Amino acid sequence: METYKEILKDSGIKPTFQRIKILEFLDKNPIHPTVDMIYMALFKKVPTLSKTTVYNTLDVLRQHALVNVLTISESELRYEYARKPHHHFMCKKCGSIFDVDVGCIYQDSMSIEDHKIEEIQGYFKGICKNCLNNNLQEN
Repeated sequence: METYKEILKDSGIKPTFQRIKILEFLDKNPIHPTVDMIYMALFKKVPTLSKTTVYNTLDVLRQHALVNVLTISESELRYEYARKPHHHFMCKKCGSIFDVDVGCIYQDSMSIEDHKIEEIQGYFKGICKNCLNNNLQEN
């Protein structure tokens, strides 16, 4: 918990218990959760937590570049602890989202034609290997 407290402090964010737990959850659960998923996972451990707190915390973490917001689905936002830039694959059958490292020509430069890159997003959609394997076993 001290690690997350220091990360928040170093980013200029007041390290409240809720913020620490949300950041820790995102770091330890790279499942690209929704607000509802985060809330449901933490509510029993943090009974004072509200969905409004989750939304507000994620917004603060995003503003300080600690969290990435994924818009891979048209119906919901997903969140992840910010690490090196990477792309995502979303399974159209089960809805799971996976990090994929396919490389990006701009990943290391962080600029294009003198424009400053602040965010890189690349999305792939299809059927994940788990669903493909399950489909083969069903046939």
